[in-house]
Amino acid sequence: MESYPNAQATKAIIEQLVKIPSPTGYTTEAISFVENYLRQLGVETKRNRKGGLIATVKGENDNKHRFLTAHVDTLGAMVKEVKDNGRLKIQRIGGFPFNYIEGEYCTIHMSNNNSISGTILMHQTAVHVYHKSSSLERSEDNIEIRIDAEVHNANDTRALGIEVGDFISFEPRVEITDNGFIKSRHLDDKASVGILLQVIKQIEAENIKLPHTTHFLFSNNEEIGYGGNSNITPETVEYLAVDMGAIGDGQLTDEYTVSICVKDSSGPYHYGLRNHLVKIAKQHDISYKLDIYPYYQSDASAAIQSGNDIIHGLIGPGIDASHAFERTHESSLIHTEKLIYHYIQTKIIDI
Repeated sequence: MESYPNAQATKAIIEQLVKIPSPTGYTTEAISFVENYLRQLGVETKRNRKGGLIATVKGENDNKHRFLTAHVDTLGAMVKEVKDNGRLKIQRIGGFPFNYIEGEYCTIHMSNNNSISGTILMHQTAVHVYHKSSSLERSEDNIEIRIDAEVHNANDTRALGIEVGDFISFEPRVEITDNGFIKSRHLDDKASVGILLQVIKQIEAENIKLPHTTHFLFSNNEEIGYGGNSNITPETVEYLAVDMGAIGDGQLTDEYTVSICVKDSSGPYHYGLRNHLVKIAKQHDISYKLDIYPYYQSDASAAIQSGNDIIHGLIGPGIDASHAFERTHESSLIHTEKLIYHYIQTKIIDI
């Protein structure tokens, strides 16, 4: 136990995950990665019809279940229009302003299974031509993709196999620093996916019999609002979403502790479960922060809104610059991992 959690191992799997393109709607490769990882551990898995993956660890009590979720889908885009100049107009997948992706390298994933690189730019980027480029609105009308191919018109672009509806992923630019930071796009929510995989691996390695049958859903539609609102067993009592903690003015969440959300835009999370998580953190010297995320909803929120009769909660590592160039520290990853590890070994709370 002294060597667990292992920060280097957790960061290594997160690095692998963020490098797999998986904008919402294009998540098969990421789900397959998780599926293969769990199969090597001998964990039972199945895919739901939405394309997510459910892993189940049998517990001593099979009448009351736990359900944890993290999501592999990320922000991204789709080809909205092939423009007359051969460049691409895009439409966003997920919630972020266009200036968050301006200047970013990207990949266009074509329906023929080929891909091609490009750069996301303002149409009016050249300052020697467009004098007021800095003051123009970053919008769907002005942002375009410059394809890394010789194209002069729409026909040239279509000849490459590019068409409306092709998915676009953003270069993650992942980097792990010597002093414990990991910075990358898509830490939302691949940091949490990596954490759950590490927890499951440790449970299996120690041959721990959990007190309750526990399901782990790796969802693939969270960024558009409905990743974890289904496939919840009738026996499920507690549902814990593991997603990023939001950092900013007025927030307590930071990059060095686990964030326990008490309320988001959907309303308060379950008071009893929140207190249970705090008790576990105190018992095991886990650094935590209680916080409210005013412009946020999780898969646990979606599950409640879908009418599921569950106790719901939300925790996660603190992620700076959410939906942009994100960053967290290994200490936040480790505190989150420890809290989950100890939580799933406790009995479901009395209500």
